[in-house]
Parts: sequence; C-alpha cells; structure tokens
Amino acid sequence: MSGHLDVSALAINVTIPEELRWTDTRRDEAFTLMTLNVRLLPDGRLAVKAYGRPVAGGRGAYVSFPVPDRPELADLVARAADRAGTLWAAHRGLG
Repeated sequence: MSGHLDVSALAINVTIPEELRWTDTRRDEAFTLMTLNVRLLPDGRLAVKAYGRPVAGGRGAYVSFPVPDRPELADLVARAADRAGTLWAAHRGLG
C-alpha cells in the first residue's frame, strides 16, 4: 500500500489536575470539569473541549463545555499534545 493516507482523527483525553478544574453550568445543572478532549485539526492547530461530572452526583449527560482562556489550561493542552506526539512516535506496532 502506498500513497496518501487519510487520517480522519487524532484525539487524546487528558485528566485535568485538581487545582485546574472549574465548574460550569448547562441546563441549570452544575458540572465539575475533569477531562479535556484535545483534537489535532488537519491544519495542525488544536481544538479542545472539556467534560465532567454533575456537582450533585450521578452520571449526568455527556456534554461538552468550552475551555476557559486561561494560560495554565493552554499550557496543559500544549504539554499534553507534545506528550501524545512523543508516545505516538515511539509506538511499537500492534500488540
């Protein structure tokens, strides 16, 4: 097989350290954001969404939230992308 490979998605999940977590509200329900989903876009930029659990407990809905424009969160995303790139580059093939 040769030629161009169309990789349609490259995404990683990153746990948000406790000290960087925040709370946001959707449909009158408060969520503590605990995980970031970071995607590598075709043009090389990163896109990120946050996911979490309802503050009141329970499973709640799987709903995405925007990530606040905070330098420490931007740094977390950049470091996670760099780490993922290192891990991908060092893969050892199928298990």
